[in-house]
Amino acid sequence: MDLEQIRTGVETALRELVEAGRIGRGHIVVVGTSTSEVIGQRIGTSGTEQVAERIFEAVSAVRRDVGFYPAFQCCEHLNRALVVERELLRLDPRLEEVGVVPVRKAGGSMAAYAYRHLPDACVVESIAAHAGIDIGDTLIGMHLRRVAVPVRPSVRTIGRAHVTMAYTRPKLIGGARAVYSVEQAATPEGTAGCD
Repeated sequence: MDLEQIRTGVETALRELVEAGRIGRGHIVVVGTSTSEVIGQRIGTSGTEQVAERIFEAVSAVRRDVGFYPAFQCCEHLNRALVVERELLRLDPRLEEVGVVPVRKAGGSMAAYAYRHLPDACVVESIAAHAGIDIGDTLIGMHLRRVAVPVRPSVRTIGRAHVTMAYTRPKLIGGARAVYSVEQAATPEGTAGCD
């Protein structure tokens, strides 16, 4: 397994997600990873810290440039809780910390690695992220905001793991008379009242 190719592939895909979803400073990006799937094994069977390290390095590189908060999803044995920096917990009072330390056999190699390497890491039960990358079909959708928009990455696989990505957008409400952009609001139709 070419570990440098793994790092490069994750960084490329994540930069595409950031661009497509206009992800910026303070946004939250969920990272779901099966390191077992990356090395061609069934999810949850052969976790590897070496792969987790390269993925973490790629996420950290993009994060330095963009300023988002990563949230590393744990495996099903920890109910898909997420490893985040405690700073994010302080910024969002809706986040609820849970008492657990992820390890390879309960949490997964990626979450365990992130817990040991994120500054002041903690685990939260759930999150409503602005975007996410899923490496190995770990099912991150439960941690995305309500309206997810799929992004097709140029990098379709990391190692042997399938890659899917999505960003979220605000719900569009209204009907035929609703306006969804400032430009539309400036037109005569957009300034008409609800008489």
